[in-house]
Formats: sequence, structure tokens, C-alpha cells
Amino acid sequence: FIGRNQAKMTLTVGKNETSGDDGGEPELVVKCSVLGGFSESDEIRALIASLPEISENAATKEVATEKFLVIMDRYQEQPHLLDPHLEWMMNMLLDIARNEKSPPPLLHLGFKFLYIISKVRGYKIFMQLFPHEVVDVHPVLDLLSRQNPKDPEIWETRYMLLLWLSMTCLIPFDLSRLDGHLDSVSGQAREPTMDRILAITYLTVTDSCRYAAAVLVSKFMTRPDVKKKHLADFLDWSLTTIMQADEKLMIDLVVMDGTLQSLAQLFKHGKRDDFLQHAPTVLQCLDQKHLLESNHEMLRKLGVKLIQRLGLTFLKPRLAKWRYQRGSRSLAANLSMAQSTPGSETPGTPDVEMRDQEEDYDIPEEVETVIEQLLVGLKDTETIVLLSLTFQETDNAWHGGCLALAELGRRGLLLPSRLANVVPLILKALTYDEKRGACSVGSNVRDAACYVCWAFARAYEPPELTPFVSQIASALLITTVFDRSVNCRRAASAAFQENVGRQGTFPHGIDIVTTADYFAVGNISNCYLTISEIRDLATKALHNLTPQAPEYMASVLPQLLQSTTSSDLHGRHGAILAFAEITHALYKLGADVNRPVTDVIPAGCLEGFKGIHKTVMCSLIEKMSLSKMPLKDDPVIEGWQWLIDDTLKSLHLMSSRTRDVVRDSAIGALAALCEEYYQVGPGQADPRIQDLLVSQYVAGLKSPEVLTRSSSALALGCLPKCMARTRLQQVLGGACVAGQKEVSFTEGRRDAVRAIAQLCVKVGVSAQGTPDSVICSGNIGQVYRPLLHSMGDYTTDSRGDVGSWVREAAMTSLMEVTLLVVSTAPELLAPDLVERMMCCIVQQAAEKIDRYRAHAGMVFLRLLHCSDPAVPHIHHREELLSIFPTGTTLNWNASSHAFPYITQLLGLEHYRYHTLLGLTVSVGGLTSSTVRFSSQSLFEHLKGIQQDSTALGHFGDALLKVFKDNLRHDRVSIPLLKMLDMILSNNCFEVFATQEDHPFCVDLLALCKEEIKRSMSMQKLPSCIAVFCGLIQFRGPVRKLVLSQLLVLLGHGLFAVRKETAGQMYEMLLTYDDVVDAEVLDEAMTLLSDTNWSNDLATVRTFRNQLSDMLGVPRPQLVAKVTVRDSMP
Repeated sequence: FIGRNQAKMTLTVGKNETSGDDGGEPELVVKCSVLGGFSESDEIRALIASLPEISENAATKEVATEKFLVIMDRYQEQPHLLDPHLEWMMNMLLDIARNEKSPPPLLHLGFKFLYIISKVRGYKIFMQLFPHEVVDVHPVLDLLSRQNPKDPEIWETRYMLLLWLSMTCLIPFDLSRLDGHLDSVSGQAREPTMDRILAITYLTVTDSCRYAAAVLVSKFMTRPDVKKKHLADFLDWSLTTIMQADEKLMIDLVVMDGTLQSLAQLFKHGKRDDFLQHAPTVLQCLDQKHLLESNHEMLRKLGVKLIQRLGLTFLKPRLAKWRYQRGSRSLAANLSMAQSTPGSETPGTPDVEMRDQEEDYDIPEEVETVIEQLLVGLKDTETIVLLSLTFQETDNAWHGGCLALAELGRRGLLLPSRLANVVPLILKALTYDEKRGACSVGSNVRDAACYVCWAFARAYEPPELTPFVSQIASALLITTVFDRSVNCRRAASAAFQENVGRQGTFPHGIDIVTTADYFAVGNISNCYLTISEIRDLATKALHNLTPQAPEYMASVLPQLLQSTTSSDLHGRHGAILAFAEITHALYKLGADVNRPVTDVIPAGCLEGFKGIHKTVMCSLIEKMSLSKMPLKDDPVIEGWQWLIDDTLKSLHLMSSRTRDVVRDSAIGALAALCEEYYQVGPGQADPRIQDLLVSQYVAGLKSPEVLTRSSSALALGCLPKCMARTRLQQVLGGACVAGQKEVSFTEGRRDAVRAIAQLCVKVGVSAQGTPDSVICSGNIGQVYRPLLHSMGDYTTDSRGDVGSWVREAAMTSLMEVTLLVVSTAPELLAPDLVERMMCCIVQQAAEKIDRYRAHAGMVFLRLLHCSDPAVPHIHHREELLSIFPTGTTLNWNASSHAFPYITQLLGLEHYRYHTLLGLTVSVGGLTSSTVRFSSQSLFEHLKGIQQDSTALGHFGDALLKVFKDNLRHDRVSIPLLKMLDMILSNNCFEVFATQEDHPFCVDLLALCKEEIKRSMSMQKLPSCIAVFCGLIQFRGPVRKLVLSQLLVLLGHGLFAVRKETAGQMYEMLLTYDDVVDAEVLDEAMTLLSDTNWSNDLATVRTFRNQLSDMLGVPRPQLVAKVTVRDSMP
């Protein structure tokens, strides 16, 4: 659909295709919105017209400004759409400025709107619309002179007035004509207009008005009448200011900035003849000031800009007749040239002929100084340019040189004859990479080199670049596919595409552009593996490329072997990985034709890589083992095993960023090594090696180093079936010990739990088997006990709930082991074991952390819906399937989706307790969304059973059991108190409240008293106070007990507790007016609200006792502490 003012375009920019059964990735579609016009013109007109009414009110003024700003910002990328409307908007706003009755707030608001428009459209275009007639000069000047240069709130007014004044300076009349009689009516002399403008001091202000003042200087000082009188003086003042300024002072930096801005504008807009005589003096001043050595980027930039314009002032303007031109700037000329005959010549234009007839003139000596200064500036670190290209130069020099070459080529100043010298440098720049300590630099150089290739594609005709096409195309393709910087890959892709389109000589250009377009190379894995970590991904790319040229890949193996002993650690690492990946790929190719890998790789490689086993990475061991290299009983195997063990023992010495990667690589190498080289027969392990490794890793499970425990557990889990058989009891016993809860070994427990499941899957299940070989009736309990025990791991440390790692691993392991047992021998699963497992998973599915709730929900549904065969002994299977039908797609991560299903489990007897236990930490948690949706679902459930006293009783019993089992266990008790407060506040136990001394209230009161006994926790006490106040709704003698407990808290040692209790009791008496007699209700509430409960204890306890008398409750009595000595006779 294309609307009247806005069109929506959908562009298909590329797609990634991958081979395999899974099919390709979906097309990458980029959508963009293209505005068709200024559709809000009526709205803006009405808004500007309403400014007089809204300018006095700060709130409405802010709303109007924000609305105007939002509308204008939509046109930042297409500002030309505003052009037909700029004039009427400016006129409406200038009418406000011209109206002498406009109050200051309205005036400043109008200029603020003008500034917003100029910011979007650009001041150079917008300022041209300012009226610049004679009658405008004095009003604008008077208005500007009334502004306070130091007022930060109205800088937009000053900015726009300076631009307006700069336009009025374009009037062709001498400014002295505007002065008339300089004597005023009062006889005092008036200042001439020219002097008034000269007196404007905005070049030295700290806001953006400084830039507008520089524009004013360029317009004013270049007037014929002004430059005769004041240009020389202004230049003298500017140079004196620059020389006397101190860069260390902020105010002097601002002054230098404004002065340099004005000089740069003057030499840009002024006539060459007027400024040529002053240019040497200005250049000498800049040379003495050494601006290019300044520490401030802006000063260096302005210095380069001014020096460059001084150089153009020294040189006469002429078009170099030797420059290279591709086509013509005129479209008509291009078309006429295309229609002319091949042998015809285009006649020269009169301008060119005139320039050809010009005689050569002497180049001023200052030009050499200018070029020298520019070359120094071209090495600047802030993306300026450079021409000198040697490997001794810094990366900034290379960067600048590439940019300079690109600009020279675009302007035709780099002749085709120089391409033979330039292209080799560009090819080197495309691979520029310089190590700096632990990192490397050069991505900016490679990006600039891509820009050169892009610029050359536009600058030169195809025949000029044909000799270099092969080199440029190869270099660009390698950068596109293999550069580690996404910006460089995209720049190379764009340059390649530009060459394909403009030159048409790149081989396979269209196919490559389609596959490796700008967006496809953005994904590094897709780029390296599909189209083509960096070293690791690069070697995987070599693995994928090997089938395309196996003979060539085999021939580079000796070279890689030499690189494995390089002094460059990174190069050695990459060479080892590359050797491993290529060898594995060659093995796969040989296996397809029944050829051993030794027939494919070059002679000598087998012996060559044995010599590097002490420094080789574990990836090499894994790939060599997978490649079935004939090394059985070779001494190198012992070295490999030592390397793996040493790596696993040294993990604590590595950085946390690389530790996991190295560990996983070592574990993968161990698994492949054991599978290939430690078997004496099919499925039969070498007894000596088996005993050695199993004993070693089981002993590691008791190590005091957590990483050793973790790596030992993973090592046991990766052992092949042959290594685990006959040693299963020993391994399971060690894993059970490692899975026991110890605060500092969370990772070890997690990996031990994972290892149990991995071993079970490998050895398999047999009901009649032996416990030392398979999972059977003799060890099924030994497998499930540590897994179920790990479901209750809630260890926390400085990293947070680290026990969740163990619980997640336990859920996964329970699912894998259960599905394995069910598929082979379901009779091994006892009813109590299945019940406990399902209840533990339900509890996790009701808890507060989204990720683990989602994982638990996935495991629960997987076990529930398993049907081939079904998991036996699941209680309430039919009810569960009605809640979670087969095929249910539930977003467990979303609290709003998950909890309405979870709370339905509260109606199932066997799951009620654990569901409520999980819900407790969700309802009483801290995450607002989880609290909101979990509590809503809980209250919906309670609302449904509120009239069913039996169901409500079961719920209450479960609630009290949760409280009793977790008494003084803050992880549960604190959120439980919060949940109880919410339940009582919503009158969910109203049925119980009508009964005298209902057991639920009595038991809950006793548990709350026990929970806060001797507690000073400000997390726990306020929640318990709220529960006490909620319990006041229950009738009978229990109410007096509740009041007694509240009065005890009114005399608590912490004044914050006393104040909290008084506030809660005040709200309680407002809510339940039958707690106290009506005659003393007002007096009791006044005492609660007016007493300063932060006073000393003796004072507040006096008021507390008065309140006890009003409520008819015995005064709390202090209990004397009984010591051993006091109790002796």
C-alpha cells in the first residue's frame, strides 16, 4: 500500500543459503520508510499560529517545543522535502520577531523554532531565506544588541540573529549610507553601523553562537567598504589572539577556536586578490604556533583547514589540463559524445582553450610550506590523510595515505600510468595488520584500502584497470570473506560490488556479489563457514574448502608443520588448528574411497607432527584421533595423555574468558583419544589404562580446587562405554560424593550431575545386568539420589543464585536418564522415585527465574507426554494431560502465560505442596512482572475454592507445612510472609475468619512468632507485622494474642520496627473497626499517629502500655534473662 504522503518499500537485500538437510536460512529482508512529502504542514502551521497563546505557560511551551522537534526530526534524512514550506514557516516566525509587542518568552520561542528548522535543513540553505533588505539591518542589529551573551537559555535566539545579520551584510550599499545624521535627538553621537557590527564579540563565546559569528565575519569582512577600513586590523587582531592564547586554559581554547573558524571562513569566501597579500603573514603565524602539534583535535582540524585554504590562495585557480577524466561532468556532453562517431573529436570549450594558452607562472615559496604542513597533518590520528606509504610508517600513516590516494583518484589527479606503482601498495594495505602488545591494529587501514578500490572503480575506464583486475578481485574477495572486522568485510563487499557494476571485468562477479553481499558478510560464522574465535573459524573454513582442492590442501601441510614451531604464539596456534582441520577433512575424503589418511597426506607429516606434541593444542589430538591415524602403542600417545591431564590441572591458571574453551577442547580430545587408542579389542578397554584414568579422575572429584573437580567430572562423563564398564560403581560413587552440597564447589556439583547422565546413556540399562557394568535394579537408586538431591541446591554467592546451574543440570540429567530407563526397563522406576522427581520439577516450574522455569516446564512436559512407552507411576496423569494436552505450546518464559497453568496444579493433591513451595518465591519475590502474574493466578485459584472449605483447608494445611518446613530459612520464609500478607489482605480465608479460633490462624500465629524470635531483620519483621495485622480479622481469643504480639513489637529495640508497627496498626484499626471499643477508637488512633516512636524505649513503652489498656490487652512484661549462675542454689 502506498499512501499519499508516505510510501513503504520492502527491499530484499540478500539471503544466506546453507547446505544440509535443514535447508537454508530465511531471506534477510530490510524494510525502510521513505517519506513522500511534508505531510504535517497543516499541523505545523497551526502550532506556529498558537505560539502567542502558549508561550507564557512553561508546561504548554515545553509540550509544543517537543512536538515540533519530533515532527522535524522525521525529516533528518530527507530534509529537501521541507524546501517548499521553508519560506512560509520562516515568515510566520519572523513576524513574531518583528512585532515590537511580542513578549520575550514568545520572541525566544519563535527563534528556537527557527533554529530547529535550520538544524534539520542545514543553516547554509536556510539562512538564504532570511530577508536582507536595507530596512532589516538596524532592527536585527538592535535586537541582537539587547541579548545577553551569557544567558544559556536563549542561545538559539542569538544564533539565528547572527545568521540573519550575516545575510543583511549582503546589501550592495555602503553601510555609511544607513547612518544618516549620527547626532541623535538628544544631541548624543550615535555609533556608526559598521562599528556596531565590529563590536559584536560572539567569536569568543562558549556556545554554538561562535560558529554563527564566524559566518558573520566572512560575510561582513568581505564587503568592499569594510575590507578597505578594517580587514587588515581584524587579521592583526586574529593573529595576535592566536599567538597570545594558551592551550592549557579552557577560555583560550574557545577564543582560538572562534578565531580560527573566522579565518577559515574568510579565506574561503574572500577574493584571492584581497587576501593574497595577507596570506604569508597568516601562514607564518600558524607555523610558529605549531597548531598541528596541539593535543586538541579541533585545533588541529581547524589548523589543517586554514593551511589548506591558504595554499589555494597562493595558487591561481586553473584546471589541470593533464588530469585524467572519465566522461564529463555534463550529462548532455556525455550523451552527445555517446552519439558521435568513434573517430570524431569533441571540440574543446573556450574556457579550456583559454587555460591551455595560459603561460606558466612561478609557484610561491609558501606553497612548499603549506604542503609540508599538510603532509605532517596527514599522519594525524584523527582520520586525516597521508601520502607516504612504507611499512615503517604507523597505521595512521597508512590510513591517511589510502584516503589520499582515493581522493586523488576521484579527482583525476592520479594518472593511469601511476597505477602500476599504486596497486601493489593498496594490495598490501588490504592485508595490513600490526601487533600491538596483546592486540593488533590495522582495521582502519584495510577499510581505507577498500575505499580506494571503490573510488578507482568510479574513476577509471575498464581498460585502465584490466591489468590489475585479477589481483584486486582476489584481494577484495579474501577481505570480504576472511577479515575479522565486520566493517572491513562490508567495505570490501561494497568495493567488490562497485567494481562488478562499474568495470564489468571481475570474474564471476555477479555470482560472488549475490552470495557475499553487504549483509551476508555481517554474520561472522556465516561468513567464515558458509561463504568462506577468528583463527578457529578460519581453520573450520579450511576444513570446508579441502574437498574443493584436496591435493593443494595436502601440499600445504608441510608448510603448516614448520609454522607450528614459530616464535609467534598466535601463528603457531593457527597453524596447529589448520593442520588438524585439514587432516581430518582429508581423512573423510579418503574414507569415502576406502583409503587410509596416510595415503593422502604427504610423506614425513606423520613423523613431523609427533615432534610438536608437547605444545600442540588439544584440537589437534582430537582431530588426529578422529582421523584414525595409525599411532596405536606409539610413545606420542603417552605425551598426548600427559598434555590433556596437564591442561585439565592448569585451568585455574587461565583467564576466565578462555578457561571454558580450553577445558571443552581438552575433554573432546580425551574422548576421541580413549575411543581410538585405548581399546585392546572391539568394546574392550586396556585394563591398565582404564584403571589409571578412572582412579585418577575419581580422585580428582575430591580435589580442593573447584576447577579440578569440574574437569574431573567432565572427564569421567566423556569416557567411552568400554572405559566405564566394570568401573561403573566406582565412577557413580565418586560422582555422588562430588554432587554433595559444598558452598565453594558449585561448578563441580554441576558437572558431576552432568557426568552421571552421560555415563548412564553410554553404558545403557539392563534390568538383569550387574551394577558395575550397566544401570540396573542394583544401582538405580544410586543414580537418582544425587540427581534428586541436586534439585534442592540453592547455593548463593557473589555471583547470585549459582545453585541454579546445578538444578538446571539435574533437571536435564533426570530427563535423559528417565527416558533411557523407560525405553529399556521401565519396571526399574519405583512409584516413590517418580513422584519425587515430578514434584521437584513442578516446584522448579513454579519458581521466579524465567530461564529455569522454562527449562523445568520443558522437562515436565517431555516426561508427561512421553508415550513410547509412557513414564510409569505419574500421579494424576489424566488431570495433568487435561491441563497440558499433547501438542501444547506454552511460553514458560512469560509469567503471564505460565502461571495460569501452574496454579491449576494446586488442585492436585500430590503436587500441591511443591507447587505452593515454588509459587511462594515467585509471589513474594522482587521482579514486578513475576509477582504480578503469579499473584493474580494464585488469587484466581483461591477465588475458585473460597466457598469450598475442604479445598481451602487442604490449601491452608499445605501453606502451614511449607512454613513449618522452612522456618527461619530466609530464602522461603521472607517471600512466604509477603505472600501471606497479600492473601490475608485479599480476604482469601474469609470462611475461616468467621469461626472462633480457627486452627489455621492459631498455627499461623505460632509459626510467625517463632520465625521472628530474636530477629533483627528489617526484611522479615515488617512483613511479619503485616501478617499479624491481617490475622486480626480472625475472631475469638486468638485476636487478643495477635494484639499482644503487636504490642510487643511496639516496644521493640529498633525504632524502625516500632514506627512500622504503629503505622500498620493504625491502618488495621481503620480497616477493622470492631477491634477496639468505639469510645476509645479515636484516642487509640491518635496515640498511634502522634507518638514519636523513635524516642527512647522508656518513653515509648509508657505510651505502648496506655494503648494496651485501651485495647483491653495485658501489658507486655519484660522477661528477665536467666543465667547459669542465677539458677544455681
